[in-house]
Amino acid sequence: MEIKNQTKIICQIKDLIESARRNLEKQINTTMLLTYWNVGKIIVEYEQNGNIKAEYGKSLLKNLSKQLSNDIGRGFSISNMQLMRRFFLEYPNQQTVSVKLSWSHYCELLSISDLNARGFYEKESINSSWSIRELKRQISTSLFERLLLSDGNKNKEKVLELSKQGVVYKKPTDILKEPYVFEFLGIPENKPMLERDLEKALIDKIENFLLELGRGFMFVGSQQRLTLGNIHYYVDMVFYNKILKAYVLIDLKMQALKPENIGQMNAYLNYYANEVNDEGDAAPIGIILCADKSEIVAEYALGGLENQIFTSKYTYYIPNKEELIKQVEEVIKNQNGN
Repeated sequence: MEIKNQTKIICQIKDLIESARRNLEKQINTTMLLTYWNVGKIIVEYEQNGNIKAEYGKSLLKNLSKQLSNDIGRGFSISNMQLMRRFFLEYPNQQTVSVKLSWSHYCELLSISDLNARGFYEKESINSSWSIRELKRQISTSLFERLLLSDGNKNKEKVLELSKQGVVYKKPTDILKEPYVFEFLGIPENKPMLERDLEKALIDKIENFLLELGRGFMFVGSQQRLTLGNIHYYVDMVFYNKILKAYVLIDLKMQALKPENIGQMNAYLNYYANEVNDEGDAAPIGIILCADKSEIVAEYALGGLENQIFTSKYTYYIPNKEELIKQVEEVIKNQNGN
């Protein structure tokens, strides 16, 4: 009994200390952000009051960096001073600075010149509690552009919606990306693989795959068996999205999309809707991830189906950002008739 009480006391003390550490980290982070914002403000106001030209501004930052580094210590390199200055210029209203993000997050966000894209990554970092590593990964894989390309209604309103709110999960299409990026697997683009090998690789890196899928996903299992007419079938991967309250069935295809792939997924969704869904669950969602697809094949194969089936490509390497941006701009131009 005494050992049990001691264990309880130890757990209480550990919880108290861990809570205190978290609160201290939050306080330190808040203080650091506000301090760096005010440093930037002082620099900008000094420049404006003295009508300092750009070439003298560089000299000012160099001198400040040298003096502050000597007097205070590390953290005041010229590049860091430039970031503090820009931090204030880009976020002139201090109330728009989120203390849920770290200085490292803002340094990464300030590297994004497109304000719509920056706004999106900032909101998603807050909404999804991305670490700085996760934020860097989403920026490098062009998540903003991939979400825009996956939406059937690609227009300026969608761009603004993402930049102001991040991803808002209201309908199944909100979870889609085009393409899905599996660079975390470290698989060469042209290496031949079997579907079961790709599936195993994704399961081995399930945390990375969940990050790629998006917010609210929980892994249910792989090779989930269902029986139709005494014949067993197996769904490659099954997830549940807590936000949409729906099962998400994923089928992996190593080749180009075929019409029969969609028919098979349609049967899976009918089974889940009738046999697996609980009261309160939304209609299940099917995503066929394929190495390639024809938009014409997808359009005709999906036509007339009531179930929510979507197709998307996947890639093993980080896609070319400039090419994705070009595609987004072209689509928006065509949609808006400009």
